[in-house]
Order: sequence, then C-alpha cells, then structure tokens
Amino acid sequence: MDGQYPTRIFKCTDENFPPSLISAWLDKIQEIALPPEAVLGETGIEGLLLDFNCGLRLQVPGNESDVYRVVIGNTESGEVYFDEEVFRTTLVSFEKYFIPWQIEVFHRGEHIFSHTLDLEGQEVFFPFLSGALGDSIALLPYVAEFIRRWRCQPRVSIAPHLRDIAKRHYPELQFFDERSEMTYATYAVGTWMNFLVGATVDSRLMPMEEIGKTIFGIPYTIRTAKFTPTKPRTIQESYVCIGVQASAAWKGWHYPGGWDDVVAYLKEAGYRVLCIDRERENTWEEMSVKIPDGAEDFTGDIPLSERINLLAYADFFVGLGSGLSWLAYAVGCPVVMVVGFTLPWFEFDTPYRVQNFTKCYGCYSDVRVEFDHVQYCPYHRGTDKQFECSRSITSQQVIMTIERLRRDLLQRNN
Repeated sequence: MDGQYPTRIFKCTDENFPPSLISAWLDKIQEIALPPEAVLGETGIEGLLLDFNCGLRLQVPGNESDVYRVVIGNTESGEVYFDEEVFRTTLVSFEKYFIPWQIEVFHRGEHIFSHTLDLEGQEVFFPFLSGALGDSIALLPYVAEFIRRWRCQPRVSIAPHLRDIAKRHYPELQFFDERSEMTYATYAVGTWMNFLVGATVDSRLMPMEEIGKTIFGIPYTIRTAKFTPTKPRTIQESYVCIGVQASAAWKGWHYPGGWDDVVAYLKEAGYRVLCIDRERENTWEEMSVKIPDGAEDFTGDIPLSERINLLAYADFFVGLGSGLSWLAYAVGCPVVMVVGFTLPWFEFDTPYRVQNFTKCYGCYSDVRVEFDHVQYCPYHRGTDKQFECSRSITSQQVIMTIERLRRDLLQRNN
C-alpha cells in the first residue's frame, strides 16, 4: 500500500476476536492472496481510489484541516459498518469474502461520491489457495456460478495439475497466474478452517459442498459437477481403483494390515485392483503407508484426466476422506469411503461410508481444537489411543461394506 496513506482496518462483524488472532489472520491473507500494493480503481475524484481486491479498499486524501466523511455499508441489509471522518488513510475491510458494499463519501458537507459494488463486466480475480483436489472440486462450481450470476470477467489462478480438468469442465473460466491492473475485485478461494477473514463461517461446521456459499454469498447449494472421460475404456477386465494415501495422517486408514486384507478380498472376488495414488509411499509421525501388496501400481504424478478415465470405467473406488474420493464422486464412480476424522455430513453423501462410532471420531469439526498440524492426532497424540478413529475400523467392516455395494450393483444391473 502507498506509504503516504496509512492502512486502517475496519470490521463489519461485532465479534471480538483477540488482536493477536486478527493480526495472524490478516498476515495469512496477505501471504496467500496478496493484493496489489496500490489501490487500483479511479473514482474521478483526485486522490480518492477504490477497489475490492481482498476486501474493500478505499484510499482517502486530505489532511487534518480537510477531512472526508466516509460511510460504508451493506446495500442489501442497509447495515452501516463505518461512518467516520478520515483523511490521508486507506480503509481496508477485515472481511475478504463477498459483501454487497455501498460506499458514500462527503466533503465539506457535500455528497461527492457514491458507489455500489457492481461486478458486471468487471475483471474479477479468483486465486485458489491450494492445490488440494477435494477442496477444488467442491469449490469450482461456486466460482462458475458466481461468474454466471454477476456476468463478470474472470481471472482464475489454480494449481497447474488442476487446470486441465477445470478448463474442460468449466469452459467459461479464464486462467491467469495473477491479477491485472484492471482487476476490480479479488476473492480468495479455499476452505477457511478457523480463519474468519475469508468466509462467513468456520469451514469445519458445514459440508464441504456448501463452503462456497460462505465465500461468494450464494444462497443455495451447488452440487459437484460431473466429470466425463476423454478416452474409451482400455481395461476390459472388471477392476477396482483404490487410494491409500492422503495429504495428512489423520485422513489415513491405520488398521494394521487393513489395505492388504481388502486387496486380497477384491482379487479373490475376481477384480483387478489398481492403486491410483500419486505417491507409492508416505510417512507421517513414524507411520508408513505404501501401495498394498497385490495391488497393481498405477501410482505417479500423471494428469488428472487420466485418473478420470480410469475411475469412469471402474466398478467402484475404495479410498479415504481425501481428494481421490472426491474425484471418483465427480466421475460418478461408487465410493467406499473409510474415514474417522470427520463427521458423516462433511464429505459428499455416500451410502458406503465406513466409520466406527464406538471410538473417538470427528475431531475435525470440533472448533474448540486448535490444529497446529494436520499430521497430529489432536486428542490422543503420543498415547495408545492415537488415531483410534481409523485404527478401530476393521478389515471386516470395510469388506462387509464392499459386499453390500456389490450386491447393490448386481441388483441395479439386473
């Protein structure tokens, strides 16, 4: 921000967050969705600049003897969030998610400027915060709907490995690595866990398929789009895909020998079993997870379109509460999901969710927990109960769920 104009943060919410937490949140948003140094939008009034790049940003000129009264509110609710006389200041909203802003500026008793947020025809930047597959699959439909509703000109920044499927299934999106000097507004796209700068609600308190509503102000749920294969079937035998890896230890299935048991069962049932993880092996907190014995090695850092082609023709997918399960769901492949760390409503709905409710479970949605690292068990780290949410899910429990799925498929196909 221009050094001549000190920044002043104003809040729309009445929640009294600790100053240290506010500072940490603002530092994080600067790190992950850095706005341009200077306010970009001309207003026609010398020194008065306005844009919505990572929240409302209004640069106000003047001096101690030449002040401006600024009124900032919500055009839909009529609420007023800020009404003060200021000078030589850049006002920046604490909230970075969508708010229907209304700005009025008065100078020497005269009303000199009025602006209502209007995204139609404007360039809007959508930086995705991470390359997490599940998060992106759940949020992409909201970006597309926001663009459709507001008829804005999108600039979408998303991880390279996600860009090929995003281009194919959302042709209205335009992809750039950064904003331009014409960018009117920026909305950072991500799941906001304990971070109420980028969304109205802690993302742990709602289903992933609804998190986009809290960023973009969309009042209805948009279901995940369905991805389609780009090639015909190449494997003629019946096969099943599995995914044993995840981005965090708490997402794993840690029952001893569980994956080997499931693969052995599937092979005995006549399936080829393809492991489609990116990595062959991962280690978290001295726990190693690798491709199960007997599974065919289809691991590797390959385009997601190839994963879609495999999943589209698989009988079903067995995985975790992680990105590959979301990809299978988007393809329309039945999903057996082995999960312990979330509650049943968090991921997409599948009748083949496997969870043990007689042990500790669902820590992710406990907002009292301050997660300092997703590789740790927040309740029982260092004890014999560590990760019991998944260690207590037996091979038998998973296999019986698969058998139920197979019966359903047989009935459906007859």
